[in-house]
Amino acid sequence: MMYRKLSKGGTVSSTTGTSASSSLSNSSGSVGEEASLRPMLPAWDILGAVPFVVDAVLTACAHGRLSPRDLTTGLRDLVDFLPASLAIIVSYFTAEVTRGVWKPASMNGTDWPSPAANLHNIESQIKEVLAATGVHIPSLTVGGNAPATLPLPLAALVSLTITFKLDKSAEHLHGVAGPALESTAGGSPWPSTPIVAALWAQKVRRWHDYIVFFSSRTVFKQDKHAVVQLLKSCFAAALGSSNSLVSKLTVHGGVGALLGHGFRSHLAPGGMSPVAPGFLYLRTYRAIYDIMFIPEEILSLVVGVARDLSTMETDEHCGQTGKSAHRLKSRQLSLAVVMAKVKQASTLGASLLCVTGGSGLVQILYQETLPTWFLSGSGTKPKSEGSVSILEGYAIAHFSILCGACAWGMNASSLSTKRAQMINYHMGFLASALQQKFSLGCEHATWKAYVIGFLSMMITCAPNWISDVNLETLRKLAIGLRWWHEPELALALLERGGCRAMSAAAELVMS
Repeated sequence: MMYRKLSKGGTVSSTTGTSASSSLSNSSGSVGEEASLRPMLPAWDILGAVPFVVDAVLTACAHGRLSPRDLTTGLRDLVDFLPASLAIIVSYFTAEVTRGVWKPASMNGTDWPSPAANLHNIESQIKEVLAATGVHIPSLTVGGNAPATLPLPLAALVSLTITFKLDKSAEHLHGVAGPALESTAGGSPWPSTPIVAALWAQKVRRWHDYIVFFSSRTVFKQDKHAVVQLLKSCFAAALGSSNSLVSKLTVHGGVGALLGHGFRSHLAPGGMSPVAPGFLYLRTYRAIYDIMFIPEEILSLVVGVARDLSTMETDEHCGQTGKSAHRLKSRQLSLAVVMAKVKQASTLGASLLCVTGGSGLVQILYQETLPTWFLSGSGTKPKSEGSVSILEGYAIAHFSILCGACAWGMNASSLSTKRAQMINYHMGFLASALQQKFSLGCEHATWKAYVIGFLSMMITCAPNWISDVNLETLRKLAIGLRWWHEPELALALLERGGCRAMSAAAELVMS
């Protein structure tokens, strides 16, 4: 039924690429005359045989015993006969691309369709979309005049999908093949995605801008540096910046600069308008394969914002030294603005972290990222101003509390068991550090500001968290706070611990 051009001996007929020049999209046109060749078998039996058939024909194509056109025609006939088989075909091709054992297919326009007509244009527009959001990639193009190639299973998949008609009768086919094609191309070596995009842009010209935008997302699947650049652009856009990195974005900051106005506004006549970095990130984060580095990068960005803002505030204060008391009052407003910006940065960081990985990344933040940061002093500048270190510690505390609140909630919930485990772990780390069981690599002012800020916000905003902490850990924390001359905070911490902490509170008062 699928390969009626093959002789009984299994050799390819004389019908080659030139003689098989009829359109692939019309390969199933002569349904009536082929009805007698179609098997009268249960659909489940046919579906069960599809993986073996597809493997056999793909192997035959790889060894030259089946032409690419006949391969595509046969697959299209199978899909027309039993549309449900498309899901199995897509699943098989996706798995084979992941294996990476097939030789590349040359998209030369003779055996396989050629993207040469607009491949360079697609690549340059992808680079423009990324550059508009502050993401700069060294090169997206293929070096020299090397022909465009795709892994053989991906070449077969894209050749099959471009034969589908663009009408309502084929919506179910596009719904299955579209996401799989995008995911498979994005996971293949560059420039697989631009090649697939160029082929589809040739078929459907009105989808050109849409295809370019969605193709630009695949860069972040394989390039961590690009993800870091996009995160930096999100912070710069939300907080407001005149840096050339985001020169095409508004310098006023806020949610409007972060998210833009949706995708439709990007399809401007005469070319694509700049894409807001937050909007691009929200459409990209699901495609990032490795997200384990995200907590550390976001923490570094939050700390960097706090350091930059506190340095600006310190410089302003130094410039006002020796001036009238009336001028010194303006520093209070400046400090309020700085604190608001720090809170905005930590809120943005917590939102991005929780959106990207949910409670899993928050767990990594509490168990690995924060202890490592304090122990190693990552990003800490030696001999920093006191206000700089204090603001950094407060920013980390605010960021940590918000991440925990987003992941586990403030009140009793179904996640309370997981929350109790993580909070106990982190509070135990704080208590051990206060008892000087190990040395910290960060500055003491930063550490002190973090501990006091974290515990103060927990007492005020999340008292239910404290009831999950071990009593011995609470007692050690209270003793450490008393050493820091923070008896009110220590007493409030024990008070939120409930009746079980009454004896420890009484000992603290009497001492």
